[in-house]
Amino acid sequence: MIRVGVLGAAGRMGRLVCQAVAEDPDLALVAGINPSFGGEHLGRMIGHPEVDVRISDELDTLLQAETEVAVDFTRPEVVMDNVRWAVEHAMHIVVGTTGIGSEQLAEISKLLEEEGNESNVIVAPNFAIGAVVLQRFAAMASPIFPAAEIIELHHEGKLDAPSGTAIATAERMAKARGEAWEGPTGESVDGVRGGEVAGIRIHSVRLPGLVAHQEVVFGGTGQTLSIRHDSMQRVSFMPGVILAVKEVIHRAGLTVGLEPLLGLDDEAGP
Repeated sequence: MIRVGVLGAAGRMGRLVCQAVAEDPDLALVAGINPSFGGEHLGRMIGHPEVDVRISDELDTLLQAETEVAVDFTRPEVVMDNVRWAVEHAMHIVVGTTGIGSEQLAEISKLLEEEGNESNVIVAPNFAIGAVVLQRFAAMASPIFPAAEIIELHHEGKLDAPSGTAIATAERMAKARGEAWEGPTGESVDGVRGGEVAGIRIHSVRLPGLVAHQEVVFGGTGQTLSIRHDSMQRVSFMPGVILAVKEVIHRAGLTVGLEPLLGLDDEAGP
């Protein structure tokens, strides 16, 4: 039984993670951290009153609860502080909070080494397994259709644009394709052609009613190819989160993305 604590436990994603952990026979929900919700009964909040856990404001509660794996779904401005704390206290952590880029990943790797590699970290820009498969297919298509753009659509509460998933997709596509492609840059309205990551244009949409959606559109002579993934409900992320929680104990050091957990890492192909 793996003892799990959730940071951001009272948020939309945090509550779903807590519920998924509580319902998995191999996991035990032992702690929930969320500022301004201190003292509230987490079990009743997620529909599992038998889980006798009170939400705390303090990270030290994770230690008191003998947490083995922390799961972070907080905010971009605090996530790195939480990761540093976990590594410094030899606690494994799974990170789903957006905003962790290459500089932050390098810092995590360095910190793990400085702390003697006593804990492991998994950082994933997207826990929807279908989104991971989309990235794989997009990388496979990129050498054949180098002309491509990405459209990502999310709910209006998403704080970053483009999404971490879109950035990771663009970087993987750029690495896989044999030649660069540059579309027209003329704009009659500034920004209408989107932003650019690794030479690939990304268009971000933020609207109520959406959850998480991404489409990669490839263009070729007389043909197009579209690859799309839609998360209709946030519960779609839970199988990936639970997989990461169970795997992080066995994955030494820093693991980025779900691909290695699914056997889809770079050694297996594009």
